Amino acid sequence: MTIAIGDKIPPATVKEKTAEGTADVDIGEFLKGRTIVLFGLPGAFTPTCSMNHLPGFLENRDSFYAKGVDEIAVVAVNDHHVMAAWAKSSGGEGKIRYFADGNAAFAKALGLEMDLSGGGLGLRSKRFSMLIKDGTVVQLNIEASPGTADTSGAATLLGQL
Repeated sequence: MTIAIGDKIPPATVKEKTAEGTADVDIGEFLKGRTIVLFGLPGAFTPTCSMNHLPGFLENRDSFYAKGVDEIAVVAVNDHHVMAAWAKSSGGEGKIRYFADGNAAFAKALGLEMDLSGGGLGLRSKRFSMLIKDGTVVQLNIEASPGTADTSGAATLLGQL
């Protein structure tokens, strides 16, 4: 079953590279009592993700915060080393959180996994964006095609706030 507006985010743990090393992030604790923008994508460093999806959230970071968002996070089916490298190379390190869902457990829990094995990419996350308040989804945008980032882009979500 796919997550929907009004649903609580299911329990999950993702990984994040920090100055102290690798940290497990309990999604429930991360979301508790806060307003979060969370967007997901098939993979770090991929063309659409790097050129079309991530930049909008970085460029509109202050606009999201001005509208009451506490934090922005991106999650992808990559390991935490790749996500940390992407944070550095994208200029997003320290601006938004980069979460690794290495085995797609979080994507599966959301019902947003997709099989891209035909293209050699294996199990990945669908491209999405959501606004979450205290663990409950209040806006949800799921891209119809992994090669586009319009429906799930920052401008769309910002317009929904």
